[in-house]
Amino acid sequence: MAAGPQPGGRDTVRIDPPQRLLNALSKDPDSPAMAWLANLPATARQQLADWELTPERVQTPGGLGSLVVLVRQADGTPAALKFPVPGPAAGHEREALGVWDGWGAVRLLRADPGTGALLLERLHSAVSLRSLPEAKALLEAAGTVRKLWVAPPSGHAFPTVAELTDGSTETLRVLGAGGWAVDARPLLEEALTLRTELVASPPEQVLLHGDFRQAKVLAGERAPWLAVGPAPVVGEHAYDLAGLVLDRFEDVAAGPGPSGAVRRRVAKLADSLDVDRDRLRGWTLFRAVDSGLRHAAVGNRRRGELLLEFAGWL
Repeated sequence: MAAGPQPGGRDTVRIDPPQRLLNALSKDPDSPAMAWLANLPATARQQLADWELTPERVQTPGGLGSLVVLVRQADGTPAALKFPVPGPAAGHEREALGVWDGWGAVRLLRADPGTGALLLERLHSAVSLRSLPEAKALLEAAGTVRKLWVAPPSGHAFPTVAELTDGSTETLRVLGAGGWAVDARPLLEEALTLRTELVASPPEQVLLHGDFRQAKVLAGERAPWLAVGPAPVVGEHAYDLAGLVLDRFEDVAAGPGPSGAVRRRVAKLADSLDVDRDRLRGWTLFRAVDSGLRHAAVGNRRRGELLLEFAGWL
C-alpha cells in the first residue's frame, strides 16, 4: 500500500467524535470514558488499517454511547464500524449480536475485544420504523422483536431484568422523595409494588433487546427491518414490549383521548404477541415512572412529567 493519504482513502476522512457523544461523556472529565474518547481517533485509524477498511464518513449526530464510521471493506462491500463506550454493556452487545447472528438484528461481521470495535452490516440509518404510519410501525416492530426472543446461551453474562430493576428501586425512592415529586408518590409506590410482583414470577426467561423502540429498527437490504443498538438483558417478553408501548409517547399525549389510546396500544401489542396484558401494563408503568423521575431529576422536567402522566393513563 502506498504511503501517505490516498484519494478516497482512510487518511482523507476526519475521524472526529460527534458533538452529541462529546456532550454525553464530558460531564466527568476524569472518567475512563474521557480517556477512551481522547484516544478514539487514533484507535479508529488503527482499526481501519488492521481490517483494511476505507472510511466514508462519521455518522452524525450519532448516539450517546458510541462512534460509528461508515466504511467500505476491501472488496467494496459497505459496512459500519462501531466503537461502543467501554464497559460491560459493550461486551453484552457484542455477545447478543453473536447469538442472533443476523436473525432480526443487524449482523455482526467482525469484532475486536481489545478495542471493542464491531464491524456491522450497513443498514439505512436514515430510515427507521419511525418513518412509517403508527399502525404499520407497530406491526413491523412486533414482528421484529419477536425474532429476538431466543434462549440465552449457557454461561452468558447478560444481566437479568430482576437484577437490572433491583438497582433502580432505591434510586427511585430517593428521587421520589423530592418536593416537586409529591404528586408522583402514589404512582411510584404502585410501580415498585408491581415490579416486586412481576420479578417474582416471570413466565419466561429469554434474551431481550432491552432498549427496543421504533428508532432502533432500521431498513436493510438483507431483510426489510433489522434491530440495532441492543442493551441486552434476560427476562420476560413483557419487559421488552413495554419499551414499545412507551415509544413516541409525546405523539400519544398530543392526540385525542390519550388515556384510551394508551390502553388500546397495550391491548393490541399484548394480543399480537401473546403477552399477558396485565404484565405488559405493569412493566410499562414501572418503566414510565422510572424514566420520568430520572428525566426530571436531571432537569428535563417537562419530559419527566409527561412520562408520569403517561403512567397515570395506564
